[in-house]
Amino acid sequence: MSQPSHHSDRARLLRDMAALAWQAAAIVMEVYARPFPPARTKADASPVTEADERAEALIVPALQALLPGVPVVAEEAVAAGLAPDMGATPPARFWLVDPLDGTREFLARNGEFTVNIALVEAGRPVLGVVLAPAISPGGVLYAGAAGHGAWRAEGLGAWQPIAARTPPTQGLTLVSSRSHGDDAALQALLPSLLGGQRIAAHRTAGSSLKLCLLACGEADLYPRLGRTMEWDIAAGHAVLAAAGGQVLTLEGKPLLYGKAGFENPHFVAWGAGGA
Repeated sequence: MSQPSHHSDRARLLRDMAALAWQAAAIVMEVYARPFPPARTKADASPVTEADERAEALIVPALQALLPGVPVVAEEAVAAGLAPDMGATPPARFWLVDPLDGTREFLARNGEFTVNIALVEAGRPVLGVVLAPAISPGGVLYAGAAGHGAWRAEGLGAWQPIAARTPPTQGLTLVSSRSHGDDAALQALLPSLLGGQRIAAHRTAGSSLKLCLLACGEADLYPRLGRTMEWDIAAGHAVLAAAGGQVLTLEGKPLLYGKAGFENPHFVAWGAGGA
């Protein structure tokens, strides 16, 4: 199966989301290709650039047209105090958008940044695209749809199915953040997570690419103890879940979306051999 079936609303939406991510990535790469001024700092001390803002300005109205009436929660709009009114309880469906996940990676020019678009239904991310336009000459797209599967594509090439793996007998591959993380806290947590399994390798990556490494069967475990927001991880979570993995709180419960303030608790992402 080289692409998701054309016979469902989710499959059609996923293709539309991927096309939109490519359009946003073109804007991001236009900014990336030229000298850019120092990033501005938002109220939460995180950086924001022209690329974040211009990509979001493209994505939000396009999603509003794709599913009229479905709220769009986008990082820069929320930072500017323009979050949609979600009501007392989360809506049945809403979008989560991070137009440039890994702004620090973008500023460092290491290529490990992504465009993230996710659709949440009943608190769970059911569709997600993660597009990394600069990690290879043509970019790499990851996509996942609940009930359909997950895929990876080099540039605009064919979508190849991906799946999370059962950990190899020699041990787990741990993945952690390139720019965020508390190594001492991570080392203290690992014994309780591993249940006697051993770590055979450790990789670092930026942005949502960590979740995509698990979805592709290239890693097995990603504990995140630092602060994250829902739009940071929803798209990667959707890809990983569609590939057979899971994202859990430290208490072992499914990580859900639509929380007050959109802030995530600490979590652990697993491949197919999860807790």
